[in-house]
Amino acid sequence: MKPFLVLLLVSSINLFSQKLLTPANSTIDPKLIKDETSEAVWYAENAGTKIEIGSIITELKKLNKTDLLIKTTVKLKQAPDAKWTDSTIVKTANFQPVYHSSFNMMRDMVLKSGKTKITGYYLDKKSQKKDHIEMDAADYFDSSSYPMLIRFSPLKENYTTDLSIFDYNPDAKKGLIKAYILDVKKTDYSGKKVWAVKTTDDIRDKTTIVTYYIDTETRKILKQDMDLGGKKMTLETIQ
Repeated sequence: MKPFLVLLLVSSINLFSQKLLTPANSTIDPKLIKDETSEAVWYAENAGTKIEIGSIITELKKLNKTDLLIKTTVKLKQAPDAKWTDSTIVKTANFQPVYHSSFNMMRDMVLKSGKTKITGYYLDKKSQKKDHIEMDAADYFDSSSYPMLIRFSPLKENYTTDLSIFDYNPDAKKGLIKAYILDVKKTDYSGKKVWAVKTTDDIRDKTTIVTYYIDTETRKILKQDMDLGGKKMTLETIQ
């Protein structure tokens, strides 16, 4: 019994002492990151039928030796002329945030990350209310970049971790909160071996579950399943 009790004690210590993942202790492999452009079709599920909402184009581009641009452009089927673009700049080595902007038909937002502060603005286009942002924050990932960070993490079966993220949204939680990798399983998708990575976050109190299907060799996201409190959506990469 004694060796078993010692093993149980050590396992418990490891469980409760798991470090919060931040840029300071990031475990990503920068060598996996390459310039790329991909497009995914965005579907909503209604009574078992998939309805196409639009598409999302994602671009990864190394701006220089240290900085990485993550840019997404959303094209809505019902509003083809509407512009919706998010741009995030992070440090390639550890995904430390530098800059984030989001411009769409509902709001404009710009965030600039310093060592201990985040500054910027949030403009609600309907009310024309503009919030000037200045908040204390250090050692975190931008909420827009952590899905990309997951791609380049050392994934393995049953891997779990918590991530420190920053998000600004007047209608939800804002500031320093957490994202969670809940589970990782190796499975098959469209004839390829993939990591199925189940995640959630505190932005909407863990009510949204997103599962990423990541090619084990290329680390590209082939599909995303989203459960938004019962409402289901998917993103399927086509190129």
